[in-house]
Amino acid sequence: MNSVKEILFNRNKEISRNVIGLGLPVIVSNLSRSLMSLADMAMVGGLGAAALAATGMGSMLMWTLLSFGIALRTATQTVSSRRLGQKIYPECGTALHNGHLLGAAIGIPIALLGYRFADKIIPLFLDDPEVVKLCVEYSSIVFLGTIFTMFGFVFQGFFTGIERTKIHMNVTVVANIVNVYLNAGFIYGREGIVEMLSSVKGFDLSWLGYLWSWFPFPQMGVRGAGLATLLASLWMAIHYFLYLFAPSIRKKYGVFSFRLNMAMMKRQLKLALPQGSQEMLVVLGFVVFYKIVGMIGTVELAATEVVFTILHTSFLPAAGIGQACATLVGKYLGEKDMNKAETSIIESIRWSLTIMGSIGVIFVVFPHYILPVFSNDPEVIRIGTIALRLAGFIQIADAVGMTLWFALSGAGNTFFPALTEALVVWLVFLPFSYFTGIYLGWGYIGPWIGVGIHQTLFAVILSWKTLKGDWKEIEV
Repeated sequence: MNSVKEILFNRNKEISRNVIGLGLPVIVSNLSRSLMSLADMAMVGGLGAAALAATGMGSMLMWTLLSFGIALRTATQTVSSRRLGQKIYPECGTALHNGHLLGAAIGIPIALLGYRFADKIIPLFLDDPEVVKLCVEYSSIVFLGTIFTMFGFVFQGFFTGIERTKIHMNVTVVANIVNVYLNAGFIYGREGIVEMLSSVKGFDLSWLGYLWSWFPFPQMGVRGAGLATLLASLWMAIHYFLYLFAPSIRKKYGVFSFRLNMAMMKRQLKLALPQGSQEMLVVLGFVVFYKIVGMIGTVELAATEVVFTILHTSFLPAAGIGQACATLVGKYLGEKDMNKAETSIIESIRWSLTIMGSIGVIFVVFPHYILPVFSNDPEVIRIGTIALRLAGFIQIADAVGMTLWFALSGAGNTFFPALTEALVVWLVFLPFSYFTGIYLGWGYIGPWIGVGIHQTLFAVILSWKTLKGDWKEIEV
């Protein structure tokens, strides 16, 4: 890699434009997802702290099941971008087919088992009987949607890998609007939604109730939130599929000419398995983190869920830059242009630091304006204010670690980042959180200091690995 001076001050404007050009549509789609998640949280928050804690734990468990979907996205994107650079375009379509076959093989059993055994799984992670009951209602439905989300991840990897990130933006924005619309109607019902909108402090939003007046939406509470997520995931998969009919995609990449390529499928599995295992271990680790915080108190758990949802406003935009970085690294390695691949990483880090650093400042300075949007519980707001400020200070480390995770994955090295994060979470982050939060009695402060240690250590280790430069020699 270049010297520190070159990394800090020598900007490559052309590649910087390429990063933001590819990343901006993903940023918009991720921001829409984040904003819609915040809207979901605000709606669920109206049901009380127990509902917040229940949907938060349910979402974490769902993402545990979706771990291999995220890994299949990376594997599909890595192979597609490398073949794009090599100008072997039909194999990009083959990577898509392989991803969907693997997604079906993994996703269908996971969806059915999650639905069937939700009432057995949830009590392992929650103690409060009311929260357990609500979480089972929510999770048993959203688990069914994992198969559609799995397909959506594979589509995202394909379209991002061939540098068509605007498609991802269009699909995600529409699906998120569908999710929020159905969420409001199903959670509160046609009559209840007007009352909920009227209760928003400082704004008269009751007129928005007319959007739900045409159909008698049932009032379903957290079960309605789960159903809305399921239907929005189904629509997302359908919407992605419709874009395959565009002539520029159908003809160039041969997406409807099915070819079973076992060698490529094995390659994609080799890329996906380490990252899928990592995602599952890491998300499961955060489920345990939620368990630790829940042992401290239900209010602390609700505040933690609110803060993590808010953090997506910084995490998801930077993830968009990371996905752009992965595509460019894969493409330039396919073209055998190592300098451009390296410069893509540097420019991506620069953009991630700008985005996450700016949002981090907002978290530190204005938490008392942000948190009341999602909860009117004074204790949730008080605890969340401290946690959000702590999170704001670690945005720089998170930006570096996340970007390098995508960069190494785009180069075809999914094993090292996977092993590193899994070890940091289970050997450092969780023991520290339990020891300080429970054993030493620091309360919620201990686990949140643990979050900062996790992000910083991960960024340092991946920086060392990237500077070694052995990722340039990987064949995909």
